[in-house]
Amino acid sequence: MMQAAAALSIIFAVFCISSATCSRILAIFPYVGKSHHDVYTPYLQQLAARGHEIVVVSHFPQDSPFQNLTDISIKGSVNMPPVQVISFQMLESVGPIQDIMILREIGQLHCESILPLPQVQQLRNQTFDLIITELFITDCFLGLVHGFNAPFIYFSSSVLLPWANERIGNPDSPSYIPNLFLPYSDRMNFVERLANSVNTLFITWLLYPLLYNRSGRSIAEKHLQASLPPLNDIAKRGSLILVNSHFTINRPRPLVPAVIEVGGIHITKPAKNLPKELDDFLSGAEHGVIYFSMGSMIRAETLPADKRDAFLQAFAELPQRVLWKWENDSLPGRPHNVKTAKWLPQFDVLNHPKVRIFLAHGGLLGTIEAVHVGVPMVGIPMYGDQYTNMKMIEAAGMGVVLHYSDITKDNVLKSLKTVLDNPSYMENAKRTSRIFRDRPMSPMDAAIYWTEYVIRHRGAPHLRTAGADLPLYQYLLLDVIAVLLAGVLAVVFIIYFILKKLVAFVSGSAANTSKIKKQQ
Repeated sequence: MMQAAAALSIIFAVFCISSATCSRILAIFPYVGKSHHDVYTPYLQQLAARGHEIVVVSHFPQDSPFQNLTDISIKGSVNMPPVQVISFQMLESVGPIQDIMILREIGQLHCESILPLPQVQQLRNQTFDLIITELFITDCFLGLVHGFNAPFIYFSSSVLLPWANERIGNPDSPSYIPNLFLPYSDRMNFVERLANSVNTLFITWLLYPLLYNRSGRSIAEKHLQASLPPLNDIAKRGSLILVNSHFTINRPRPLVPAVIEVGGIHITKPAKNLPKELDDFLSGAEHGVIYFSMGSMIRAETLPADKRDAFLQAFAELPQRVLWKWENDSLPGRPHNVKTAKWLPQFDVLNHPKVRIFLAHGGLLGTIEAVHVGVPMVGIPMYGDQYTNMKMIEAAGMGVVLHYSDITKDNVLKSLKTVLDNPSYMENAKRTSRIFRDRPMSPMDAAIYWTEYVIRHRGAPHLRTAGADLPLYQYLLLDVIAVLLAGVLAVVFIIYFILKKLVAFVSGSAANTSKIKKQQ
């Protein structure tokens, strides 16, 4: 046994040297959302598998021990409403500004609940080679990061948030880069560009600094009992952003070297075989299957009766079978071609060859899975980035948007038949899938490489662009524009002054000539 242990130690040491220095890494993922956790977990497990010592602060500790990974559980610390009470009615009137305000309240709740926990406070006495922190709505934890004096990177489970670009000096032109919270694609008309510009500037340069950073700093100073620099200054010290996006879905945009797209990182294993009963239902569908799921946060059973019946009546007129994630024990008026289940293995279902449409809310993970597999979508976006995700799917020609307010039997049928009856949607879905998969390295390999790159190069400050350090007026060239405008005005004034003098001189000469002639 002693010899075996020694051999394993030698193998481990050789492995560390051959791949990257085995480092001690702290990962802070304070948001309670399960879908966020599903993105981060495979990445953290892979870092641990490569020999790094990983300490994870999250609400979702491992179900079973994982070598080199230590969980600091904060499960139950945030008193969020349970999933069961999130309904369609709650989301009917949520707009972009409401989204931001709701997220602020949620972020503050997380900060106040988690920072004072003893298991979190005890981390301050430890040392780490790298910090990984979630880029979302809990920048108060940057106060904790500040105390470690170690390089840190961000991981965003969504596309880049409006306030993410400034901290890394990444370009963000609202002329063609849609705000995460708005239902636009990368091709906007004038009204959409106007709304996108106003919202982006308002959120990035006013709302977030005033409402998020100030309160976050105050909360962090209170619980850490330390004087902190502005959180925005700490935020700009981040070395890298790993972002759960890819240009095939989220459309091309300029990215500085410190922004790495890893969209699809949560897809690490091939699809598994479905349970026999479920496989029989799908395989026996002569005309294919519509898979209907509104994700893990919105309960389908909370659909108002009129909208629920609109779906049921529409499904009854289709030859396709429908597999519906429905959390209740019964579905009143369920047609014979509809099968319900409280939970479904989504990725495995989407991989079944008989699935022809993914009818969903447009959450990013499900959207990525549909793109990965090549399944067209009919999207019913409800909040957050779902509108943008579905507009991008629509722009790729692999889906259509069905607005919640427009749900009627006729509109449901129209949306479904548009995708079912036009083969271009399936063709575009398969084409987009091929592009999405065609990469020089997998999303996981890219994330691991760049994480270890930051460790190897001690924060990799050479990735940082000068744009991250410029004040807004310099970044937008307002000072240059002002000087050029002043120069143009000066030239115009000089020309005007010369012309005025010239006209006066000519007029005076003419008057004198006329006067002389009269005297003669």
